[in-house]
Amino acid sequence: MKGTILASRYAKSLLTLSIQNNILEEVNSDMKMIYDVCQANRDLQLLLNSPIINIDKKQSILKELFGSQISKVTLAFLNIITFKRREHYLEEIARQFVIQYNVHKEIEVAVVTTAFKIDDKLRQQILKLVKGATEYSTIELVEKIDKNVIGGFVLTVGDKEYDASIASKIRELKQEFAKNLYVRDY
Repeated sequence: MKGTILASRYAKSLLTLSIQNNILEEVNSDMKMIYDVCQANRDLQLLLNSPIINIDKKQSILKELFGSQISKVTLAFLNIITFKRREHYLEEIARQFVIQYNVHKEIEVAVVTTAFKIDDKLRQQILKLVKGATEYSTIELVEKIDKNVIGGFVLTVGDKEYDASIASKIRELKQEFAKNLYVRDY
């Protein structure tokens, strides 16, 4: 919980700074990339969490890794959080920044998980469904493929989830059968 609050505050500061400097879109792109790299690279997370590696080395690695791909403001921000020994919160700061950016731009993110790639007709139906359930006019649809879904889909919008997958129906049936409501008469 403490990490989320701290990350949210750093993200808000970066969001405010990027709005003031008219580089909001560029910084958002940077933070999305940083988040994706942190998610995909366990070694980077271990490096950022290590108390043995000194600040200068971490700053040097972050500059080498991201320096040519991100804005000067984002790079300076990475140096500041590293100097303040908050680098182990980098992934969460990036995630919080993207969330706050979406709120600022009034973008609702909907995640649809299916066992297959969805076609344009289904995509439009899902977008229409989500637009009817939210006050935001802009919807960003993130498509994920998960073979465990079996059939149907799982739609997540904000903190709400609609599970219309066959896998969930099978789980419900298993739970129902596990109750064993049969009582034997003697």
